[in-house]
Amino acid sequence: MPPGERSAPAAEVATLDLEDLGLDRGGHLLLSRALGALTPGDRLSVSGRSTELGVHLRAWCRSQGHHVEWPGDDGAGGGEPPTTVATVVRGRVVDQRWTGAERAGGSAPEAVAQRPPATWGVAARGALVEAGSPAFPFPLDDKSLVWTDDAPRFYRQAAAAQWDPATAVPWDAPFELPVEVEAAVVQVMTYLVENEHAALAVPARFLGRIHPHFREVVGVLAVQVADEARHVEVFSRRASRRGGDVGASGAGGQASLLTLLEEPDFALAHFLLSVLGEGTFLALLSFIERYAPDPVTAAVARLALGDEARHVAFGMAHLGSVVERDPAQRVRLAAAIQRRHDVLSTTAGLNADVIDALMVLAAGALTPSAVAAGFARVQALEAEMADGRRRRLVRLGFSRAEAASLAALHTRNFM
Repeated sequence: MPPGERSAPAAEVATLDLEDLGLDRGGHLLLSRALGALTPGDRLSVSGRSTELGVHLRAWCRSQGHHVEWPGDDGAGGGEPPTTVATVVRGRVVDQRWTGAERAGGSAPEAVAQRPPATWGVAARGALVEAGSPAFPFPLDDKSLVWTDDAPRFYRQAAAAQWDPATAVPWDAPFELPVEVEAAVVQVMTYLVENEHAALAVPARFLGRIHPHFREVVGVLAVQVADEARHVEVFSRRASRRGGDVGASGAGGQASLLTLLEEPDFALAHFLLSVLGEGTFLALLSFIERYAPDPVTAAVARLALGDEARHVAFGMAHLGSVVERDPAQRVRLAAAIQRRHDVLSTTAGLNADVIDALMVLAAGALTPSAVAAGFARVQALEAEMADGRRRRLVRLGFSRAEAASLAALHTRNFM
């Protein structure tokens, strides 16, 4: 070196002391993190007291594309002191495992894919999915038929609106009803239970078929299933509150509900259940709450009404998105109503015991004047139900004449 000149300072080398931690016990996490902060060609001085560190360090670096330099050693092994010291030179790492991997869309709702591949499977939306992942059989994978941009908002509302049957209903409230009024309440509750069984089964049928990429829609339907299970519980509990048998179940009502479970198309089943059936039940539950002869009946009707209103709102948002993207879908919706009407045209429809029970419930007593009032109130209820169906159909883009015609074809079983 010429006089007066100084040698360049040695490049600073990063260090990592693994102490007693071996690579086989998690040390690779610290080593990988330390190398991740370096650029290719940089050096990392690694030290540690694990007995097998030298062997494991060679193998791990070879698998990851890094080079190991051993002070005073050619790297052939053996002779490591109690504290192993080596220098790892960071290589240009190319992990062949992730070659061909792709992002499962974006994690935000606005980044939902139009048709997520089956190979995205149950991966989180936005995750890096390794090539060669298995294809999952999620047939409901078309955004245009499943998704609504309102789904995230509805899921948040649904999750926040859950209630506990044990505490939300005043089960211990004292009351005594005339025998005929109590019998009417029991029959109405029995009818509600079988309808809520169907309202639970329909979304449950589709839950495992919707691609998890549309997780907010899956979440809304999952909460809806939980809602219906809760309704079954409280209606059943009210029906059996005084002991004795519950009411009757008519063949016509069962046949009507079977058509909901047999509808194979998600959008059509959702339309028939949530927009028409549960939409009609909004008026029914409001009626029961209004004329409830006791605080328990009023409470279970009110609580269920809040849940069902949310189900109907989501159904309207979903079907509104479907017909907005493809107006021709209205033809399919209308055909589904007509098809269900034709299938049920030879059935008896609503159990007469249910209509009678609603009249007694609204009357509050079996006197001529009370029954006359109860009858008028049930007539007004049926008119309110029909008007609600017409309004919802108009909101989905049907003309007023079409809506009136289609609303008149709705099942006589209300749901």
